[in-house]
Amino acid sequence: MTRITRSLAVVALGLALGAAAWAQDKVVYHIDHAEGQATKGLRNIRNHLDVAPDTQIVVVTHADGVDFLMEGAKDKKNPNIDYPSLVSALKARGVRFEVCEITLRNRNLKKEQFSMDAEFTPSGVARIGRLQAREGYAYIKP
Repeated sequence: MTRITRSLAVVALGLALGAAAWAQDKVVYHIDHAEGQATKGLRNIRNHLDVAPDTQIVVVTHADGVDFLMEGAKDKKNPNIDYPSLVSALKARGVRFEVCEITLRNRNLKKEQFSMDAEFTPSGVARIGRLQAREGYAYIKP
């Protein structure tokens, strides 16, 4: 194998690996109103993973959307729906849940009030923009 052939093989392998990494679906779910979106969004995410289990999913919450990630949160319309257990089950499947820190400040909330499955991001809106523009995430708003 010549030096040029070897170099071309390395480039081809790199392109193939890059295409394989790019082929994985990445989706950001945007929730800014827990009462209207949380139950539907969690159901959508579960269904999404059932048919496409390799999908990378990040749920970004801000404003009233953070409420379902609080300890002990339940669906107001259906109190049998326990959000922390649904979130934990999805977290076990690789889903990330992020809470906007601007919302925490604006609503005088503390990180300790949230489920241990929640992570925090400085700005929910900026995070969504970054995931879409820089990291190639598709956008879904339930």
